[in-house]
Amino acid sequence: MNSTSITYASPADGTLLPVAESFYSIQGEGANTGKAAWFVRLGGCNVRCPWCDSPSTWDAGRHPLRSISSIVSEIAASPAVNVVITGGEPLIHPLGPLCAELRRKGYNIFLETSGTSPLSGEFDWICVSPKKHRPPLHGVLAAADELKVVIGDIEDLPWAESVRKSVGEQCVLLLQPEWGKRQSASEVIIGYVKEHPEWRVSLQTHKYLDIP
Repeated sequence: MNSTSITYASPADGTLLPVAESFYSIQGEGANTGKAAWFVRLGGCNVRCPWCDSPSTWDAGRHPLRSISSIVSEIAASPAVNVVITGGEPLIHPLGPLCAELRRKGYNIFLETSGTSPLSGEFDWICVSPKKHRPPLHGVLAAADELKVVIGDIEDLPWAESVRKSVGEQCVLLLQPEWGKRQSASEVIIGYVKEHPEWRVSLQTHKYLDIP
């Protein structure tokens, strides 16, 4: 097959996915911070946050399609027991086939999503990180195990509270400083969490430790 005949559109059945990155590392943020995990970062995003730390993932067409068997075989060659499916925005792709194969192999499956597209696939842990400029779907919020809201300034806190109303009682509530404003945003978050202890502070520890 020559290069002009290759298509990068994700098939509707999810058997091929555009993979921007696939690597073994440590979960650096959120409720699962510190756990070793294999990260499958899918290309394509309909949210495109201005502070995004992986804008190269936005265009799915920049990343070749990979088969489910190829993705899982690479993971199987590592000691990983946890797999994080992230992006970009992973839920713009059908994730059922990938999750089914990961489940068959016995992996713990974690999802990182903005919640803007309907859920597909089965997960052991769903982290929803909603964005004001592209609100999440109620159904995804209702399924969240973890709500992780990025805070740039004090005006973002009412948004966090409004989104919180749609998650379940057992959902872990996290406020995370926007990296480019981390000093001022951290001060805002610390003060708020002290007054509202149902929330926790989430830090991007992988950036402090300089790991992928």
